[in-house]
Amino acid sequence: MTCHVFGLTGGLGAGKTTVAARWRARKLPVFDADELSRSVMQPGHQGLAAVVEAFGTEILHEDGTLDRARLARLVFGDKGLRKRLEEITHPFVHSALDVELRRLEFREEPLACYEAPLIVETNRADLYRPLVVIAVPENDQVVRAMHRDGVEEQHVKARMASQAPLSTKVRVADHVIDNSGELSETIEQADQVLEAICRKFEIDPNRYPRPPQDAA
Repeated sequence: MTCHVFGLTGGLGAGKTTVAARWRARKLPVFDADELSRSVMQPGHQGLAAVVEAFGTEILHEDGTLDRARLARLVFGDKGLRKRLEEITHPFVHSALDVELRRLEFREEPLACYEAPLIVETNRADLYRPLVVIAVPENDQVVRAMHRDGVEEQHVKARMASQAPLSTKVRVADHVIDNSGELSETIEQADQVLEAICRKFEIDPNRYPRPPQDAA
């Protein structure tokens, strides 16, 4: 059985985590690119070895684990270094995703979601169709990211500038979830989108039932 994998993306602070959590609550397998990245950056993994080879041992803690904060500071303000890091890490991340998808196929799981912030930026949108984009006004992105990460406005805006504009992601989306309203409205849109994707692949939406408490 083929496991169809579709994409979930959006801008910084847009609300990908909220939608992903809802789909997980409905028992849909959702793979987080950040979690996969952490898995391939563990000591002993070829991914970490490749990054150390490119950026030096100063990006490691004394115990050999990756100093993520130091690496982030190193590449954040340098577009060339950031691109180099992405070129190194993304193949390892996608290999890890392929392993997970093969496991799902073995279990005859028909559908999965890949949640990642840079699907559009890395020209991989067509690999993860239908592509779902979470959209919010830019001001909401800034405020939410500041509150979530405990950082200043200029830091958030600099991070946003390193990603494709949300409007660009919306233009290539198959489904857009508007996360500017109440949480219940976002959840309902997430449910409707998941059910539409199920129908596209001729999967019974009841395979991923809405949580029982929704009926209360």
